[in-house]
Parts: sequence; structure tokens; C-alpha cells
Amino acid sequence: MEHLTGFIVADDAVTRHVMSARPDAPVRPDAPRRARLAGPRRLTARVLRRLADQIQPAPVPAPSTCRS
Repeated sequence: MEHLTGFIVADDAVTRHVMSARPDAPVRPDAPRRARLAGPRRLTARVLRRLADQIQPAPVPAPSTCRS
């Protein structure tokens, strides 16, 4: 009697597990995550962009062409 109950419980558990990964199983989209630290990220990006603009080397002037 105990073996029969165990078999039924195990069969039900295995069936639920196997059927949960079916291709036509319902899919719930992930909830959009809240952007953490969005303000400080923007500020840091702005500061780094300004710093890069400051230390960027000046472009090499075009060579002058003298025609004689």
C-alpha cells in the first residue's frame, strides 16, 4: 500500500516537472527592473566626457602645400 502511494506521488511530481518546460508553456515576461543609480551614472558619464574633451590632443594641422 505504501509503495503505491509513493509511486503516485512520484509520478505526479515528475509529470509536473517535465511538463513545466514544454515549448508551448505560458511565458510571463520579467518585470522591468528599476534603474538604480541612474542619476550618478549620468553625472559620471558627463564628467568623464568633459575630462576626455579637455585632455584630447589637438588635431595635427594639415600640411601646407607650396607650389613653385
